[in-house]
Amino acid sequence: MNHALDGILVIELGTVLTAPLAGMMLADLGARVIKVEHPNGGDPFRRHAGKLYSPHFASYNRNKESIQLDLQTEAGKADLLMLLARADVLLENYRPGVMARLGLTEAALAEINPGLVWCSITGFGTDGPYRDRPCYDAVALGLSGLASQMLDPEQPAMSGPTISDNVTGMYASYGILGALIARQRSGQGARVEVNMLEASIAFSPEGFAQYTRLGTVPGPQTRVAISQSHAFPCADGRLVAVHLSSVEKFWQAFVAVIERPDLLEDSRFLAPELRTRNYGALNAEVSRTFRTRTREQWCERLGASDVPFSPVNTIPEVMDDPQVRQAGTFYESAHPEHGPMVAIHRPVTIDGARGPTTRPAPVLGEHDAAIRAEFGLG
Repeated sequence: MNHALDGILVIELGTVLTAPLAGMMLADLGARVIKVEHPNGGDPFRRHAGKLYSPHFASYNRNKESIQLDLQTEAGKADLLMLLARADVLLENYRPGVMARLGLTEAALAEINPGLVWCSITGFGTDGPYRDRPCYDAVALGLSGLASQMLDPEQPAMSGPTISDNVTGMYASYGILGALIARQRSGQGARVEVNMLEASIAFSPEGFAQYTRLGTVPGPQTRVAISQSHAFPCADGRLVAVHLSSVEKFWQAFVAVIERPDLLEDSRFLAPELRTRNYGALNAEVSRTFRTRTREQWCERLGASDVPFSPVNTIPEVMDDPQVRQAGTFYESAHPEHGPMVAIHRPVTIDGARGPTTRPAPVLGEHDAAIRAEFGLG
């Protein structure tokens, strides 16, 4: 069976990334996810590229249905309660106190549906000095210590994809799955709480172990120096990544491939701990060598060895990579209003199957009429 959550109904009140990602992960496992959106524009990320259907929104909301409810009105709240009375999971990422102000307390929801699993995602938790502060990806990255392990303090610049948002959504989805398994045994629902700060801290445990065990305060190169991870610029300006780890055969093979036997005699690089200590010097030495050939040439040479390596692919190169194409990682579906949509299959197979990843993200209120008729909403 590849629809692991067949028959599970999820009501998603989340916006932006954390709850939508968790909802999409549940949908990819076969759950039915109804996304509740405000009639005035819906999820804020819909508007990032106009027409209320931005690439950002589409990438986090596949396989969902959309209904418009104004929860500031009594009619909207009444409709939501009718949905929740039949739901298995409530997923939301409001700030603490918002649900209570809407009259959606734990006691009220337990009364209408004692088997409901309620997952609440917040920035910092439900108490503490930061409880009411707004939280986004950069905030959680900074507060959790993740940013300090990625940013150059001399030239700090945030870059790359969202991390805190995504890992929080992932932790939320596995918390929900655990609660659903427990409910099978007890018949009782549960309150699952996840916050971006703790999720981001938990995502990078090694740095805290380095500090508490060794007294080392990790910086941007601490982890990569230990693992001997490098990215080298080639003659054509493109990059190759290598990960030499602590396995001596990788180091020996790497030195042979780049034809630098002198490195084996260099006192700075004789042992893994010395190469870690002199990471910057080693990186500079090898970078000069990599600039003598193109990326294609280096990849051909490295591919004939047992060195862990890869080209540093751009997004178009990833989609055209032969391993990715063989895996069938990407798929295309057609949206009646927005045309062909390319999306990413869930990276998990069950009994060899990817799961029901076939429907593109919904337009705002796309399923209003059908859901209202099915659940008898006003």
